[in-house]
Amino acid sequence: MSTIAFIGLGAMGGPMALNLMAAGHSLRVWNRSTAKTAAACDAGATACASVAEAVQGAQFVVSMVADDNATRDVMLGATGVVANAAPGTVIVDCSTNTPAMAREVAAAGAARGVGYVDAPVSGSLAQARGRELVFMVGGAPADVARAEPLFQAMGRSHRHMGAVGTGATIKLINNMLSGTVNAAIAEALMVAEAAGLDAEATQYVLGEGAAGSRLFKTKMPKIFGRDFSPQFQLALMEKDLRYFLSLAQELDSPAPIAALVRSQMQGARRADLGALDVSAIFLHVSGEGGAGR
Repeated sequence: MSTIAFIGLGAMGGPMALNLMAAGHSLRVWNRSTAKTAAACDAGATACASVAEAVQGAQFVVSMVADDNATRDVMLGATGVVANAAPGTVIVDCSTNTPAMAREVAAAGAARGVGYVDAPVSGSLAQARGRELVFMVGGAPADVARAEPLFQAMGRSHRHMGAVGTGATIKLINNMLSGTVNAAIAEALMVAEAAGLDAEATQYVLGEGAAGSRLFKTKMPKIFGRDFSPQFQLALMEKDLRYFLSLAQELDSPAPIAALVRSQMQGARRADLGALDVSAIFLHVSGEGGAGR
């Protein structure tokens, strides 16, 4: 088993770290807010005062932070992962970053003999806790092969998409689709409620119909029950749609639907709904939303 530096123990990172320890790996952990390291430390992890300290003696570094800015902070610079990891270390970056950010960190790592794979995940809290995550992986085949035991400990499958950056690319495409479906569900249920349809019958028919999906079955009960406790925060979805649109622009690919949905998510975030579940887009499109909710 390996010694792993785990960076970022938030809603997703915390359960992922626990699953690595349950599989027998030894963890050295760092989080910007030290309170979030408590569960991992209770399970046997070593809390570290800095990223530089966490990577000492680690064969792998797993990172699960919010965005490109956070990734740059923990990966690059004098106190970051790349500058302090030993040659031969492999970084497994599970954050949802832009492909450009993934390639920037990979290039910095290569200059120091440190491997890098971008490995964002499909799944939310329930999947993180239940080892049901699906990893979308970009990187050199040898680095991906070395990281396979980590994917097996944290999820149910992984797929090697190609070179560094391809994992980030398919993740942004995946989340564009997820965000679009969430917005469509919100609009559909707004009309269903206005028409006086029975909530239970509506959930059954739409969930089992041609458009039915896991999102339908998880998000419809939250909307009907007005339970917007976060499984995946609306603000993070808005960020991912922004990254997707930037990528589409780089590739000269029109994305009018994604642009509309991002505008709705942006409006909801600006209405102080960003900390709620992405299904809270319903509050924005229906006019029910209020500051902080």
